[in-house]
Amino acid sequence: MTPSTSLKAAEFINSVLQLQPRIAVFDCDGTLWAGDAGEGFFDWELKRHLVSDDVVRWARSRYADYKAGKVDEETMCGEMVTMHRGLPEAEVQKAATEYFEQNLVRQIFPEMRELVGRLQQSGSDVWAVSSSNLWLIRAGMKYCGISPDRILAAAVQVENGIVTDRLVRVPSGDGKTKAIRDVIRTTPDAAFGNSRWDLDMLKISGHAFAVNPNPDLEKAARQRGWTVYWPDGLTPHA
Repeated sequence: MTPSTSLKAAEFINSVLQLQPRIAVFDCDGTLWAGDAGEGFFDWELKRHLVSDDVVRWARSRYADYKAGKVDEETMCGEMVTMHRGLPEAEVQKAATEYFEQNLVRQIFPEMRELVGRLQQSGSDVWAVSSSNLWLIRAGMKYCGISPDRILAAAVQVENGIVTDRLVRVPSGDGKTKAIRDVIRTTPDAAFGNSRWDLDMLKISGHAFAVNPNPDLEKAARQRGWTVYWPDGLTPHA
């Protein structure tokens, strides 16, 4: 363990390692780091007009509808990717990397980063599964240690370096289990998530861990007897 790892964090890491999971899957936003990278980047790029003014106006209105419950989660997550249609992927990736490095690197939970590394050292196949866009998750995995070919995130097809609006996948809710079955082709031995959008993924895993859970996931986790873990510095819900 690193010198800064608390006893609580060390015990959590060891409890996972003792399970010797062959395959471990991690949600990202709220699980590997604090905050919602997808939502934050969306607002950040609109303010900087990474996309056209017409797209900015549409996206603001569409997101307001989403917050009002008029657009479902999977649709919104997909549109937050397809709205980049026509842009060079390298340009979008550069922006996503800039955003992550400026706003989220310091938000990564040290014990979760350590857990990923320790699992890999022990032979586990570790994956990141996120409904945020692939460009953001690529940027984050540079700091979390999960390789690019082990990322399942919201993605579109790219042709000749240009982003299209043809979705490849949107791993949210049951979309996470679909992505896992389609790509990994087996159920995880351990899964880590923080919200109800991770519930289906947690249900199919051999061992489920609710990390920094939202109240709805915490309730579901305690009902099912899953481990609930609060990273160092975070306070459990009252």
